[in-house]
Amino acid sequence: MPRLTEDRPFLHPDCEITDTTFGRYVEIGRGSRIAHSEIGDYSYCDRYADIANATVGKFANIASFTRIGATDHPLDTAACHHFLYRSDDYWDDADRDHDFFLRRRSRRAHVGHDTWIGHGAMIKPEVTLGHGAVVAAGSVVTKDVAPYTIVAGTPATLLRRRQPEPIAERLIALAWWDWSHDLIRATLQDFRELSAEDFLERYEP
Repeated sequence: MPRLTEDRPFLHPDCEITDTTFGRYVEIGRGSRIAHSEIGDYSYCDRYADIANATVGKFANIASFTRIGATDHPLDTAACHHFLYRSDDYWDDADRDHDFFLRRRSRRAHVGHDTWIGHGAMIKPEVTLGHGAVVAAGSVVTKDVAPYTIVAGTPATLLRRRQPEPIAERLIALAWWDWSHDLIRATLQDFRELSAEDFLERYEP
């Protein structure tokens, strides 16, 4: 019997889940915190990931201790402390700044299909990782990442392409991540053994 199923996510102990939807065959690692997000089919995160205000595509590989959609503080006001917007934690007669939280939730991070985010990496709000992109461990991503490229560093910069651009474009057009569960199983051996180019030659329409 497979450990992962299509009808409910596999949540390891001590996860905190708030206002989040999950696709099929999703796994969430121990102690992870997921809030106001969407996690696509087959995507997983390892231990103690922190994901907020994010749309994560299918087949995303998210390593331990990553942070996606890292929240920030106001910088143009006299103070940047969260007493400004979590005011009801400090005073009986003060309300939370609900507009601040609405703005924060609207600044979504987007993670494409078949992506890999390495251990301890951070993806800032409003950043998009293109399909097939890879983020090296410990990187801080402050700008959009092109499809099928590998970025590294603080701030993250282009390291190299994961696939040549013509192959990347063909993979995106093939969109194998939208195939049925049964078709992916039927082609599993080719996924394992063929180069990306040979796989395309076999399965492109």
